Amino acid sequence: MDLKDHIRGIPDFPKPGILFYDISTLLRHADAWQVAMGRMARVVAAWQPDLIAGIESRGFLISAPLALKLGCGFIMLRKRAKLPGVTIGLDYALEYGSDRIEIQEDAIRPGHRVVIVDDLLATGGTMAAGIALLRRVGAIVPGAAGLIELTFLNGRKKLDVPFEALVAYDE
Repeated sequence: MDLKDHIRGIPDFPKPGILFYDISTLLRHADAWQVAMGRMARVVAAWQPDLIAGIESRGFLISAPLALKLGCGFIMLRKRAKLPGVTIGLDYALEYGSDRIEIQEDAIRPGHRVVIVDDLLATGGTMAAGIALLRRVGAIVPGAAGLIELTFLNGRKKLDVPFEALVAYDE
């Protein structure tokens, strides 16, 4: 099955000049969704994770069911002040400005193998920040995965772990 047949491009969203890859069409197609999760599970299982970390918010749609399928725990990496309890955060640069990603202080134990998952890898800044944050709290990060990679933005160059995507767009 070609998963690209179930992902639609929406031009000029969220702003002019951007082509948004909408995964809602894949999520609502039961067979394509099952195939995507099966393929993602095979990729991620090779890294033998204890936990799957999902990046807010569309990354949760991929990582939570993936963790369930693999028998792993699931943890959330969220934007500033979205998690209850004590959090540890990391500020990181974007093309225009900065952002912050946070994890609950007690989300992992040092030495846990944590694979980070998002729906899409574009410029790589958020994924790289997530990897750095996970390491800051003691995780071993053997790899990262996404449903989609925009290869023309060279995001994987910012990552210092293996990265796998199910679908790539070259432009």
